[in-house]
Amino acid sequence: MSRVIRAAVFQTAWTGDKESMIQVHEQAVRDAAAQGAQVLCFQELFYGPYFCQVQDPAFYEYAEQIPDGPIVQRFQALAREHGIVLVLPMYEEEQPGVLYNTAAVIDADGSYLGKYRKHHIPQVNGFWEKFYFRPGNVGWPVFDTAVGKIGVYICYDRHFPEGWRALGLEGAEIVFNPSATSRGLSAYLWQLEQPAAAVANEYFVGAINRVGIEELGDNDFYGTSYFVDPEAQFVGEVASDKESELVVRDLDLAKLREVRDRWQFYRDRRPEAYGPLTAP
Repeated sequence: MSRVIRAAVFQTAWTGDKESMIQVHEQAVRDAAAQGAQVLCFQELFYGPYFCQVQDPAFYEYAEQIPDGPIVQRFQALAREHGIVLVLPMYEEEQPGVLYNTAAVIDADGSYLGKYRKHHIPQVNGFWEKFYFRPGNVGWPVFDTAVGKIGVYICYDRHFPEGWRALGLEGAEIVFNPSATSRGLSAYLWQLEQPAAAVANEYFVGAINRVGIEELGDNDFYGTSYFVDPEAQFVGEVASDKESELVVRDLDLAKLREVRDRWQFYRDRRPEAYGPLTAP
């Protein structure tokens, strides 16, 4: 039987200040809900610039407690008001000097379900993330939400297949990958890796990327956010590579059983043979 949910992702450009950026995303929640969306994910570090283009301790101020900080609480109220599940990619301060690249997950009744912390932290030109973040330490949780089982992987994580598979083994039906990725470095992988992960792990993927050039550097974030199904087919059109855009798509989760019955990747796994993959 069909089991259709309406899902959304939101890509946008840096507005120039934190409060107006938050307001843009609050409006995106209202707009998504008005279009019938039941779940919405924002881009990586959604309420700030992508400050990892530089190494400056001033940006530590963007971090806050999850779930007790004001941003999570603001969006809990919106989720409750509009009956929508929200995935909030944020800068988290666990305690002073202990900082993570994190996504908080809020259910449609406004309740806080938990967090995912980015595992794989790059340190290359224009992506100086080890200056800002510790590697994630909460595993790969799957959140049982009002719309189904949701997982999160964040940006650079997408280059590593292990987490994708861990999310599938935990029962994920949709995995969101909020990102800040720019032209030139890995653009050729953007429409390759995530469809491949959707096929290999037999779930839907929502890929979100910011847009524009920010004042901190010359990274040109190219948007092109999308949803892809477990047969590597884009669900509707891919978003603009330059403009802010709310992408709303209907996903039939019944397709997961159809594809898994056909391919049986989970049946035919050989975990007893994979020990060398985890050797240091």
